[in-house]
Amino acid sequence: MGGLRILITNRMLVRRAGTELYVRDLALALQSRGHAPIVYSSRIGEAARELREATVPIVDDLAMLSSPPDIIHGHHHVETMTALLHFQEVPAVFFCHGWLPWDETPPSFPRILRYVGVDDTCRDRLLWEHGLDKEHVQVILNFVDLERFKPRPPLPPHPARALVFSNEASDSTHLPVVSEACERAGIHLDVAGKQSGQISEAPERILGGYDLVFAKGRAALEAMAVGAAVVLCDARGAGPLVTVDEVAQLRRLNFGLRALRNQPDVAVLTREIARYDARDAAEVSKHIRAAAGREQAVDEIVALYHEVLTEYRGAFPRDAQAEARATAAYLRWAAADMREARDLYEKELAAFENWPAVRLYKRWRDTSLIGQRARRIVRWVAR
Repeated sequence: MGGLRILITNRMLVRRAGTELYVRDLALALQSRGHAPIVYSSRIGEAARELREATVPIVDDLAMLSSPPDIIHGHHHVETMTALLHFQEVPAVFFCHGWLPWDETPPSFPRILRYVGVDDTCRDRLLWEHGLDKEHVQVILNFVDLERFKPRPPLPPHPARALVFSNEASDSTHLPVVSEACERAGIHLDVAGKQSGQISEAPERILGGYDLVFAKGRAALEAMAVGAAVVLCDARGAGPLVTVDEVAQLRRLNFGLRALRNQPDVAVLTREIARYDARDAAEVSKHIRAAAGREQAVDEIVALYHEVLTEYRGAFPRDAQAEARATAAYLRWAAADMREARDLYEKELAAFENWPAVRLYKRWRDTSLIGQRARRIVRWVAR
């Protein structure tokens, strides 16, 4: 089979975090296999640089594409719908990466033939909050680039150095309690992440220097791939030290929200630090490197592309009227949701009307992200 032209959408390519890193790893893997990935985002920044240096095309205007893609790999509903409406003969798959974010809401549209959750939590959002047909929903678990995150030397019997690896870590979130727990255990602690001001553009270069890492989600997966012991912890909560007995189950949760069962406090973290076991952590790393590599996940994703294309090209009749109704329903939902969000902001701001920061906010709120998205929807209608 020949290479595919794959349009990957994402709400922004600004930070080196979250779906931006997923898009980077996916696009580079697809390119290495002879496919032609193209990335569309309305906000292009630093996160696009690495992809452009690797000759992956980046566009913020779909009119720049001289020919349509074969398939749309959609992240985030606004950008996915933009691509579907621009390319009216192209099928899509939609990937949901989060339980909470508004952007991860799955749009209902006839040419989205499959919905994918990156963990069981996202799958449940697709099935139970949005009523999608279970035959069209599947899970392709998150992955790690094993070439980028190479194994470290064996861990010491007792941890000496620890890292809080989180963009949310700061003195106003979970960093102080992690710091106190590590101090009690005699462990030196560093931090890497946006809110702390200690941004690491290449975490693969530093993770091997730490015995214990406090992280969640993709960051936790990367730390385990390197061979560090990992305590699941972030601003939203604290979970367990990941052991070989639990790693498969926790990976089904993407080491994320459902795994963060406790409030991050010193007692909880002290208990989990005490469970540190160098040999068990090595077995965890072995499991991750065997089961969670990028190439295995991309095998599944490419197989899904071909499945969707076969279905679409075979007996899938395009229904322009159904698409028009779905577009109208989407616009109605998005407009109502944004009105609700704006009303909530106004209600909350009214209680702090005289605060200088609130007055300043009101001066620039019309250029906020919600405002930008509202204007984008208006432009769709005006076409």
